[in-house]
Amino acid sequence: MVARFNRIAVADSHRVDSAVKQGSEKLRKRGAMSSPDQSAKVRLRIEAVIRRIPKGKVSTYGAVARAAGLPRAARQVAKILHRSYGLPWQRVLGAGGEIKLRGDSAIEQRLRLEAEGVRFRGRRVDMKQCEHNFGRGRVTKTR
Repeated sequence: MVARFNRIAVADSHRVDSAVKQGSEKLRKRGAMSSPDQSAKVRLRIEAVIRRIPKGKVSTYGAVARAAGLPRAARQVAKILHRSYGLPWQRVLGAGGEIKLRGDSAIEQRLRLEAEGVRFRGRRVDMKQCEHNFGRGRVTKTR
């Protein structure tokens, strides 16, 4: 319900809050919104996959997402790498072995990879030699 007082509209916050809550519950039931527990589980699955990449090997954002059981979540992998600490971030690249970072971060990533023994072909990593194969097994879902 909305009441007007001298050009100021005041809404009944209880009804608005309950309508918003009902709408978000419907979205959550359809799977459009994820709960905080669910997003934490996804983050942990992606982090576990990134930690499995050994020194001297690399993988792509998309391959990490697929290995975590989340095809089409390459952007989410990038977001998690950006926000997390202690992960071997330098071992995750763009499609085709391209370093997607820019500026000093790109230089640092290349230097770190070269120090681990990763070979480059021009500006890209030699993916035939250095790509990590996760195999068919996926990280199991935690419940």
